[in-house]
Amino acid sequence: MIGVIITGHGTFATGMKEAVRLLAGRPESFEAVDYLQEDSTDDYEAKLRAAIRSLNGCSGILILADLLEAAPYKVCTDVRRKMIDSRRIEIVAGVNLGMLTQVNLARGYVSSVRDLADLAVEEGRHHIIRYIDDSLD
Repeated sequence: MIGVIITGHGTFATGMKEAVRLLAGRPESFEAVDYLQEDSTDDYEAKLRAAIRSLNGCSGILILADLLEAAPYKVCTDVRRKMIDSRRIEIVAGVNLGMLTQVNLARGYVSSVRDLADLAVEEGRHHIIRYIDDSLD
C-alpha cells in the first residue's frame, strides 16, 4: 500500500485527516503532520521524518501539502531530495478534501506512487468549481 502524509499550517493536517475519517472510515498508513506556530523548521522536519519512518512498510509515500512554496512544502521537498535513494516519495501541493478522499480510496487499486500523485492533481482540479447562479444577474 502507498502511504499518505497530509501536512500544512496550524492543525490543517489533523483536521483534514479527521474529515477523511468521517467520510470514509479510519484511513490506514495515513499520517498527519501539523506545522504549528511554535515549531521551528527543524522541529517540523523531525516530525515529518518520524511520519515517514512510521510508513516504512509502504511501497511509496505521497505527501500532500496545503500551499505551494510555503514552509511545509519546502521542507518536504528538502527531505525528499535527501531521501531519494532510500524512499519513493512524491509531493503534491494545494490539497483539498475531494482530492484527499479520492487519493485515500484509490490506494486500494493504484500501485504506483507516481500514478497516485497524478490522480491527486487530476482529482484536485476536478473538485474545484465555481457555482454560477444566473438568476442573480
